[in-house]
Amino acid sequence: MLKRLPNSTEARDVLFHLHSQTNPTLHAETGPLVMTHGEGVYVYGADGKRYLEAMAGLWCTSLGFSDKRLKAAAMAAYDKFGFYHTFNHKAPDAVVDLAEELVALSPIPDAQAYFATSGSEATETMVKLAWVYHAARGKPGKRKIIARDRGFHGSTIVAASMCGLPRMHREFGLPLQGFLHTHCPDPYRGPLPGETLEAFTDRLAADLADMIDTEGPDTIAAFIAEPINAGGGVVVPPKGYFAKIEAVLRRYDILMLADEVVCGFGRTGNWFGCQTVGMQPDMMALAKGLSSSYFPISAVLLSRPIRDALTEMNKAGELFGHGFTNSGHPVGSAVALETLRIYHDMDVVTHVRAMGARLRAGLDKIAAESSIVGQVRGEGLMFGVELVADSATKAAFDPALRVGAAFDTAALANGLIIRAMGDTIGLCPPLIIKPDEVDEMLDLFARTLKTVEAKLSHRA
Repeated sequence: MLKRLPNSTEARDVLFHLHSQTNPTLHAETGPLVMTHGEGVYVYGADGKRYLEAMAGLWCTSLGFSDKRLKAAAMAAYDKFGFYHTFNHKAPDAVVDLAEELVALSPIPDAQAYFATSGSEATETMVKLAWVYHAARGKPGKRKIIARDRGFHGSTIVAASMCGLPRMHREFGLPLQGFLHTHCPDPYRGPLPGETLEAFTDRLAADLADMIDTEGPDTIAAFIAEPINAGGGVVVPPKGYFAKIEAVLRRYDILMLADEVVCGFGRTGNWFGCQTVGMQPDMMALAKGLSSSYFPISAVLLSRPIRDALTEMNKAGELFGHGFTNSGHPVGSAVALETLRIYHDMDVVTHVRAMGARLRAGLDKIAAESSIVGQVRGEGLMFGVELVADSATKAAFDPALRVGAAFDTAALANGLIIRAMGDTIGLCPPLIIKPDEVDEMLDLFARTLKTVEAKLSHRA
């Protein structure tokens, strides 16, 4: 229970602060865990305790919580000016440099960069650009968007409509009309009894084609997907899945939109998640790792046909009717540029592959010795560990047991911050993590797992 000391930070938080993705009643009872500072892969609470942040905050703080180069880049940028914009033919010099760097990295050939301030704004921008693309080609009726169950694409109205998570819809009367959802490509729980993964992906592609035929191909603008579902439980699609999905999309003149907000910038063991899973997008949304979340900045990389459609739509001299005040903010651009330099200097892809292999081997060893681990899955430094009542049958725990929440509580007690997505435990540490820190994380995870197993055994 919250100790309501007069004017304590915890008490004032409950009184004055509405939290994201938090139960208000429970929060009023327990109060917040207030954090005071960070150092590398660790954060420190007002309780005086050190926590290994195994989720990089919200899948985002790739370079840890105290990078001196990023702090210096922000200070230097603020010395130049605190703000400028990208409207009406103007641009801070740093945003031009950042656009050039991103285009050089882009797996989309001949791309162009557009900037916003959040992942939600980036995914929503892709939807608007998809509408423009089809309208400029004489197909204004192509407006519907197909997303997937268990996908997460943000919290604004359109972005939340694309989410395949009921919690993003329940309170708000979402999704909006015209936002559809197809299957999550979960190779652990998706296949029918006796169905091979090859047959499973064939079925998902066929079901997508059936949905398009039912809705009408001339009404569908785009399909959006995370390369690896993050908040939906770290779901890695079977090999060949995206090739089959994209074949359907190309047949019906439907754009492929990649949500790289979590997966981008080395997280999956390649520069971008689409490279890890064999995805060929027409546009991609970037955020989080773009600045290691040291500054709110996001981007959309758009292909040449999208660029050409924007030109065509505005050929009579009209203004492109989209934009955010802080699009291409000079300080955010400078921080993002320095973030990219650090990634190059540390050879982020090589480092992530090495640390990811170490983490995977440790998790597999823990799973082999556990009675409640059903599956370890992931790529690079992004893993999900699904806890089950029976690993042989994949039987899930009774939701009333709240096993994932119990793991989260036990992990905090052990000084480990994870993400419980139902009964799947997410691990997504800062990309700078070192071998001894990976080993410490594994030790804390194993210790927490044993605590949860003991409680479940006692309950039985």
